[in-house]
Amino acid sequence: MERLQRIMIGHGLLVVLAAMLSGFMLMFSLLGGIEVWPGMIIKLPLYGTVPGWVRAHTGGALNGVLLIVVALALPTLRLSHFMQRFTAYGFIYVAWSFTLFYWLGNASSNRALTLGPSPLGEPDLVGIIGFVPGFFSVFLVVFLLGAAARSVLSSRPD
Repeated sequence: MERLQRIMIGHGLLVVLAAMLSGFMLMFSLLGGIEVWPGMIIKLPLYGTVPGWVRAHTGGALNGVLLIVVALALPTLRLSHFMQRFTAYGFIYVAWSFTLFYWLGNASSNRALTLGPSPLGEPDLVGIIGFVPGFFSVFLVVFLLGAAARSVLSSRPD
């Protein structure tokens, strides 16, 4: 179990790192570039919107922290060996697929929320690549959280 925890914590930290990088993208979007000297901003070609980078920054950080919290809680979850591994790798998949969703959704014409046309826009390849892994994660994370909660709230004695 300690090995699974280390893997989860490592990936959680990398997901938080990606979120911090999106914080730079947020700053550059707000400024329209990068300040190289007080008052001197060099324009950078950027994609996405300020609200999109806010979502990538905060959502990514929370997903990484969730991964770390679940890793630390893993020993208290009453899960079979298979479910421990499924939970560990499932949460890693969820955290990375949501990170991909945030970054690609910010570059997509419809925020990577649908495979077809929506009120947000027409589908594009970037949006489809961001949508598909995240779509499965929406269901997977609900299952994993429910299974973890059930494992600690069940009436079985220690």
